[in-house]
Amino acid sequence: MADNTILIKNALILNPTVNYQGKKDLLIKNDLISEISEDISGENVDKIIDASDKILLPGFINTHTHLSMTLFRGLADDLSLDEWLNDNIWPMEANLNGDYCYSGALLGAVELIKSGTTTFSDMYFYMEDVAKAVEESGIRAVLSYGMIDFGDEEKRKSEIEENMTLFKNCHDTADGRIKVFFGPHSPYTASEELLKEVRKLADETGMKIHIHVSETQKEINDVSAEKGLRPFEYLNSIGFLGPDVICAHCVWLNDDEIEIIKKNDVKISHNPCSNMKLASGIAPISKLLENDICVSIGTDGASSNNNLDLIEELKTASLLQKVSTLDPKVLTSDEAIAMGTINGAKALGLEDEIGSIEVGKKADIILIDTNNANMIPDSSKISSNIIYSANGSNVDTTICNGQILMENKKLTTLDEQEIYKKAKKAIEELKALL
Repeated sequence: MADNTILIKNALILNPTVNYQGKKDLLIKNDLISEISEDISGENVDKIIDASDKILLPGFINTHTHLSMTLFRGLADDLSLDEWLNDNIWPMEANLNGDYCYSGALLGAVELIKSGTTTFSDMYFYMEDVAKAVEESGIRAVLSYGMIDFGDEEKRKSEIEENMTLFKNCHDTADGRIKVFFGPHSPYTASEELLKEVRKLADETGMKIHIHVSETQKEINDVSAEKGLRPFEYLNSIGFLGPDVICAHCVWLNDDEIEIIKKNDVKISHNPCSNMKLASGIAPISKLLENDICVSIGTDGASSNNNLDLIEELKTASLLQKVSTLDPKVLTSDEAIAMGTINGAKALGLEDEIGSIEVGKKADIILIDTNNANMIPDSSKISSNIIYSANGSNVDTTICNGQILMENKKLTTLDEQEIYKKAKKAIEELKALL
């Protein structure tokens, strides 16, 4: 079978690992980056893309979201996490079904592709329907079922079974684009028995673990009152933590917990916009980075963000650390780019495949158009032009696994208007059921 080839010409490459000097050509063969050099011949190439006014970089990696929650965008704003969840989100979620989650996931996939995200890590419900949306969209995903048992033994068994079924049915599907993790929701919604069982099964199967930890001060107080330990101390005491665990939020940490995170090589997903909007607090990201802890970026769900634009998220992350530490030099634009690319890949255990522009890696690539008012004149650094000046709407082309998902800002795999229509219908129906 003949190779499917795409040649990108005259690109300015922004790469978090190796610097490429001057403009380069990049050749994609099938799903992989095949060559990067000064001048690659376009002879016998299936498609040529001129990237003269564009910056080429790895597709962004969103390490914590709830994609189908695009349906709840703007549903309950200006509320505390507790009130937001208990009085608004959970009642709405009680009426969800697979069709609604599929519609919400497709809507989320459109937003991710249009703003330059090629990989997302998701924790939610009806995840096989989300997998269907991933398959159709061409994006890359890590899926986990959000397990909540509140100490109920029957519920615990069914939740674990649900996550294992997802693993059996979806792991390594969609041409290898879908991976499956365990998704115990949090230390306050998942019992100690559930967490221990997940740890045991993770060791047996090689599945990684995605969990919310230390998001609010209330969580710290509640877990401390029940267990006599702060969340990370508690998780450490039951042997739950390890290099295969990615923890979302991690806002309320003390020095001992940071040491626990470092010692266990736990990966962190920082969600600044959601944490700010719900007034959860400011995660000590600069301190985590000082300790060589792997910190990636996530948007959380669109119900608490309210968008999935990772460029905006990375700018917010950088500025938030600067203002909270009163140090303009923390979380630089280079560090922010790494957070959104290679750190995300490391957090998901996919750094050998994605997260940087290197020969042999998967062709997950985006092109950002610099011929826009907000991108002119060029910054002295390409990374600062992306992080501080750009936003998701500057993304021109999105390629995942060697397939063009968007070119010249036009989606190629999904019918945008049809998806919007179905999502609006799903939202109306869900609100009517309340």
